[in-house]
This record gives sequence, structure tokens and C-alpha cells, in this order.
Amino acid sequence: MKKQSTNKKKLLLVILLLLAAPCIMAQGTGKIAGRVLDEMGNPLSGAVIVVEGNKQGAGSDMDGYYAIINVRAGEYRVSCRYVGYKTQSVSGVRVSSDQTRTLNFQLTSSTIMNDEVIVVAKKPLLEFNQTSSVSSINKDEIKNLPVQSLSDIVNLQAGVVDGHFRGGRIGEVQYQVDGVTVNNPYDNSSSITLDRSILEEVQVISGTFDAKYGQAMSGVVNAVLKSGSKEFEYSGEFYSGTYFTTDNRYPGNEKLQPLNIQSYQFTVSGPAVFENTTFFVSGRKFGNKGYMKGTRRFMPTDKHDYENKVLYPNGDNAEVSLGTVDESSAQFKVANQSVDGLQVSYQATLFDQKRTPYLHNYRFNPEGIKTNKTVSVTHGLGITHTLSDKMFYRLNLRENYFDYIDARYESVFDPRYLSAGTPLSDDSYENGAIMEGVDLGRFKQKTNSFVAKLEYTWQATRNDFIEAGFEYQKSYIEFGSPGLLVETNVNGVQILQPRTERVKTSANQNLALINQYIPDQLAVYLQDRIEYGDMVVRAGVRYEMFNANAKIPGDLQNPANSIAGAQAVPPKRTSTKMALAPRIGLNFPVTVSSSVHVSYGHFYQLPGLSLLYDNADYAILDQLQAGGISYGVMGNPDLKPEKTIQYEFGFKQGFGDVLGADISFFYKDIRDLLGVEFVSTYSAADYARFTNVDFGSVYGFTISLSEKSIGNLSSSVDYTLQYAQGNSSDAKETANRAAGGKDPRPRNIPFNWDQRNTLNCTFIYSEPGDYSISTIIKLGSGQPYTPEIGSGFNAALETNSGQKKGYVLVDLRAEKSVDIGVLELNVFARVFNLLNTNFVNGFVFANTGSPDYSLTPNSDRARLIDPSRFQEPRRIEFGISFRSK
Repeated sequence: MKKQSTNKKKLLLVILLLLAAPCIMAQGTGKIAGRVLDEMGNPLSGAVIVVEGNKQGAGSDMDGYYAIINVRAGEYRVSCRYVGYKTQSVSGVRVSSDQTRTLNFQLTSSTIMNDEVIVVAKKPLLEFNQTSSVSSINKDEIKNLPVQSLSDIVNLQAGVVDGHFRGGRIGEVQYQVDGVTVNNPYDNSSSITLDRSILEEVQVISGTFDAKYGQAMSGVVNAVLKSGSKEFEYSGEFYSGTYFTTDNRYPGNEKLQPLNIQSYQFTVSGPAVFENTTFFVSGRKFGNKGYMKGTRRFMPTDKHDYENKVLYPNGDNAEVSLGTVDESSAQFKVANQSVDGLQVSYQATLFDQKRTPYLHNYRFNPEGIKTNKTVSVTHGLGITHTLSDKMFYRLNLRENYFDYIDARYESVFDPRYLSAGTPLSDDSYENGAIMEGVDLGRFKQKTNSFVAKLEYTWQATRNDFIEAGFEYQKSYIEFGSPGLLVETNVNGVQILQPRTERVKTSANQNLALINQYIPDQLAVYLQDRIEYGDMVVRAGVRYEMFNANAKIPGDLQNPANSIAGAQAVPPKRTSTKMALAPRIGLNFPVTVSSSVHVSYGHFYQLPGLSLLYDNADYAILDQLQAGGISYGVMGNPDLKPEKTIQYEFGFKQGFGDVLGADISFFYKDIRDLLGVEFVSTYSAADYARFTNVDFGSVYGFTISLSEKSIGNLSSSVDYTLQYAQGNSSDAKETANRAAGGKDPRPRNIPFNWDQRNTLNCTFIYSEPGDYSISTIIKLGSGQPYTPEIGSGFNAALETNSGQKKGYVLVDLRAEKSVDIGVLELNVFARVFNLLNTNFVNGFVFANTGSPDYSLTPNSDRARLIDPSRFQEPRRIEFGISFRSK
């Protein structure tokens, strides 16, 4: 207790020091900086530089330098005025989140009042002032690509493969909306899904990142949403589509069904009723009937005579779409700037999804399949107060709500459960297809997180940009089974009964109650960005605290206090976990068109809290004995944060105005990964529990080539070579190996997602205002798998010693613009998986390494006709988009 009290006092001192410092930056905003010179190259002092339309500006100092901070990511027109000189206006100035946009002015003298020179800015081919690997993709670039969602955009970036950033595990990425986290701490995934129509910019950091970012070990994704406009505007996008292939791997997709996929999206923005107030409203409805089919041959309430092989089907034999998705989403934002220097905004994002999965064994009884329902809401208030042209602070108060349920019927007391009963099948009929009953599994997960984030920014000197911040998050987490359906023997008859109290299943685990926990997290950071032209130093430190607010056994060798003769020790509370993470990066220009950067940092992250809290009631071990029932892997609320130390070295070179090359070498030392330890009790019985014992490493390099506007063509190519390996790919892998009689000792093997070679190519051919054609080509060398020789015990070879076959994916988009007076109308077509590639790192039979055939076809009959093992087939979409002029 005394140690915790001392730690709290130290933390309070750190917070007070940070709040006393006149500094901090808003994520989602950038900076415009440069120098004003006359035609002879002499500095002009007192020139006025204005960002038109948003009341921001600055004056040049004695040496002609200026800086405008807190500029929201977007495209602007910037003007420079000076008495006796022509006003120079630069349009198309693109500002990216957390980046400095260099914009220099050279004015010419004039005796004519209001004389103006207009220049159109071009986006730099390479950003020479970055200290790590950062990609910023703006709305205009997103518009021209065959992508639809935020995840599509993220997976297109160098070093990202199926959500894994540079070889890290899933769940090691911090997802933010306008600089505030939207991660669900239950599993560290994003709690919302974002459509491209509401994105102003997406920033993806796949290398080391600043101290302002926490709870991430592999990368950061910051989505900057669109804001209300000064003038009334509206836009929309409608499209429909179908899956189409004659490949017999995908039965039922030989005909075009153009209404199987439908999307309707509409956006309106402009000035609100109140003065100096703008609004932005967007909504989308999406439906996808999927490409996998079932047949309603049976109903869940059917009853059959299995002993005599007599079936009594009551289905209508209708074809039923499975793997379906229905989504509704909406975004709302309103901002007011009635008081000079003070902006108040409120934003909300809502997402509702209903998904019916494809389960092959239910293909003739589709009414028995569970439905997944997700509702998520993230909303909050933002206040930005500009204290001077060199200092401002921002306060964000955010609520992230996530509610997920996976069940056939909402209530465990729904009479349809009892009338249908337990799922039953016969191995002799259709390879064991289920012919009656419903899926009795029930799971619910709800998270309600409250986030408070305070940020300050201070342009302390011409070269010093100081940032600091404070962030607190309190989460209310619930998960478990909202009621169980348990078979009970009554007078020799098995009867299904609903249960809502805690019970023990055959595996002796507690499953019936909803578990509830209230963890909290706190972080403070201090960061300095020193800029001398393109020479940049970023240095910072982040301090993080986490408290699981739970209890663990007082004596792990007597976890349930049930061992005779052993002293009973009451449970103890989890300790507060703390971490200090230093980070530094340097970018040094070599020539006017080349630079090198190096960066280093420590990054900490709590595992998904489900792994801390799930199966964490050690009272179930009251009858633990050697050779007895397995209780699974016990949760451990007292886990430490996982840790990654990253190193990066990079070089950029521009070749004229049309070609740029960027190469980055990286190494990640991963420690304290979640794994399993075995604890021996006083009664010589063992049990497994999670702890920080696993390890890993990733090393490799990325090469990116960007070409802009050779005529009407622009393109980019990036290649990633990486080696991702460690002790285990899954936290439970060690326990599973021990249970299977295999050697559980540490080893160094490739991770499941270790795709050695990845190549992404993007090509865009466009005639502005007329038409555009774009394509994305992805090539991968395939991920590892564990081969088997023969069958039975020890048939498997070394873990992940085999490699799946490589793949090529091609997506295509074509658009034609039509001017109809009041509207900018675009007609477009998209084809995803143009080549109908049927395999991309999916399931393979361990004895062949192929998804198409097995050396034991009799035992694998059901799997051999399961279409869900293949990649999604060719998808064709047609649509229109429009925007007001």
C-alpha cells in the first residue's frame, strides 16, 4: 500500500508539471511554415500570411520566417500580402495531420493596388521532413482508387498484411478518429467501421511513432473525418453489384445477380442556423447477400428417426443466402466558432451491423445458424482554445460504446430454443450435415469506454514545436454467455433447460454468468519537434499506467484455498502497472532532393483485456487434481504490458519532379508477449495460466517508388521483405502443445502471418474532369503452415515449416464524369478480384499444403466441399456518385 501511495504521488507531480507547461498539439491538425522573400532573395518582415476561409494566419518575423499552427488536415488556399508587393495566393495547399507543410513565398514589387499572383500547389512527391515511415492518403487520392472502407486503405500500405503491421500480432495497432482512440480494449480492435465517403485523410504510421501515441506496438491509424463547409454542399454515392464466377469452387454464382450487393450513401454539409456554425451529416445503408448458399431442406423443429434412418424434412427447399451482411451507419458533426480563438464541436459516429455467417454443417438447416449483431457508437465534445498565434490547447471528451451479441435468439428463454432442441446429425447423411435443432452457443460482449484527452501545443521558438498531453480512459467491460442452454437428465430423458446462474459445464468452466470489470488507464507525454528546414529531430517520452481492478489468488500453489493442510491465503488485488517509453527520431537532408532518417523507441501495450479476464475465477480449481479434468488456460488480470523496441533507418531520394524512392530498414525486438506458464500446486497437480513469457522479433525492409503525372499517368509500387518469428503465434499455443503431448519448451519459429514477400502496385490514368481508370495489384508469397506426414500422433512436422502458395489479386476501377449543370456526376464500375484468385493465405490441408485436395479424402469429405475455405470470388459493382457545384 505504501508503494502504491508513493507511485500515485509521483504520477500527480508529473501531471502537474505537464499542465503547468504552456504546450501541446491536436492530432488531426498540421502546420504550415516557411519564409517570405522579395525578388532579390531578401527576407520580408511583417508580411501577412492567411489561410483563407478559416480565420488563421501569421506574420513573418525579422528574418522572413512564419508558422501557422493548428491547421486541420485538408486542402487550402494560402495568401501572402505585403505593402508595395503583389499578393501571392497558392491554391491546393494540402496539410496533413501532424506534419509540417513547407510553403515559401517570393514576392515581386508592384505599384498597383490589389495586384495578385495565383499559383497552384502540387503535393510533394516525397516528404523530406519525416523521421519514420508515415503515409498520408487524402480524400482525392482515396476517391480514385478501388477501395471502399478504412481497412481497404490501411491494407494497401507498405508493410501491412491483413491488418498485421510489420509482422506484429493482430491487435497491436492504435485506431483513432480525429486523434482520439476508438479501440475496444476488450480485444484492441477498432470499435467502428468507416466508409471512404466521410474520410478527409487517413494517416498510417507503420514505423516508430511519437510519444503522443500509446497502447500500440506496431502502428497507428488516424482517420481525420470531414467537417462542415462554409457553403451548402451535398453529395452521394449509390451502387449495386454481384459476385460472378463459373469456378465450381463457388456453386450458385454462375449468373449475374446485380442487386445482391447494394449501397446507398448521402452527405450534406454547410452553415447551420446559428452564426459561425457549420454542420456535416452523412448516412449509409449497405447490404450484401454473400456468395455462399444453403438450401432450406430442414427446419430446426424437425424430428427424425435416426435409428431407422427415416427423415421427416419440413423445409421448402428454397435457396438461402449465407454469409450475409446488413449495415447502417451515420456520422454527424457540428462546430461553432462564434468567439474568436474558441471552437466548440460535437461529433458522433454510429454503426449497426447484422451478420449471418456461413456454417457448412448447417447448409441444409440454415434457420438454425446464429446471428451476429453489432452496435457501436462513438461520440464526444471537442474544445479548441487558441491562446495566441503560437499556442493553443484542445480538450476532447469521448464515449466509445460497443455492443456485440452472437446468438440465434436474443433471450435464453425464447421458446423456440426448446422446441428446436440440440443440433443433431447423422454421419451417413450429407457428410454429417445438421438436420434439426439450432446452434445453442450464446456470447455477449459490451464495452463502454469514457476517454478524456487534454492536449497543448506551443511554437516556442522558430524551430521548437513543443507538445504535451494527458489522457485518461475508464472502461466498463462485460462479456460471457447471457444464459446457457444445458441438457439435463430427467427420469432418463435428456431435456434442454435455460440457465442464467453460474454453472459448471463438462469442462468444469464457469460459462453462464456475464463477467464485469472496470479497468482504467492513464497516460501523459511530452514531445519536442525541432525543425531546421528539412532537418528534424523528434524526441519525447510517454508515461503510462494501467489498473485491471481485479483480484488474483493470494497463493498460486493453492489457488482456490481448497488444498487440505495448506494455509488459506485470501485473494489479493492486482497491482498498478506502469511503463516509461522514450522515443527519438532524426531526419537529416543530404541534398535538396534526398534525406536519411533514423528512429528508435520503446512501445508498450496491454494485451486484449479478454485474455486478462476470461476464465479468471480461480474458485473453479477447488477440485483440481493430477490427471483430472482440464480447466483450460486460466486468465490473469495481473499481466504486465507487452513491449516492443523498434529501430528504423531510411533513405529518400527524388529524381526530378516525377519519381521518388523511399527505402526503410526496420527491426523489432518483441518482449513480454502473452504466453502460458504451468503452475504446480501443493497437491502436485498442474494448471495453466496466461503470463508474459513469449517473445519474438521482426526484421526486414520496404522499398517504395512513387511516380506522379507522366502525362496522365501516376503510379506507386512498394515491396516489403520481412522475417517475423518468435516462440508462438497464439497465446494458447504452448498449452495446446503440452495437451497434445508435444514439447512445450520455447523455440524460434515463423509466426503464422509471416508473409516474406509482399508487392503492392497502384496505377491511375486520368483526364481531370473527364475520366479515370485505376488498378491495384497485390502479390504475396504466402504464409507458413504446419505440414503433416501420415496421420495420428506426431504426424505433424516442425511448426510452420511449410509455406502456402503465393497469390495475385487485381482490383480495377473506371469512372466517367458528366457535367449536368448543377451537379458533378460520375458513373463508375469496379471489379474486385478481377482474376478470380481462389486462394489467399486461407485454409490448406496439412498433408498436401493445398486447399483443393487431401491425402485422406474420406475423413476430409465435408471440408472438401466447403466453399468457405476459399478466397472471396470476383465481385462486380456499378454505381453513380454526385456532388453539388
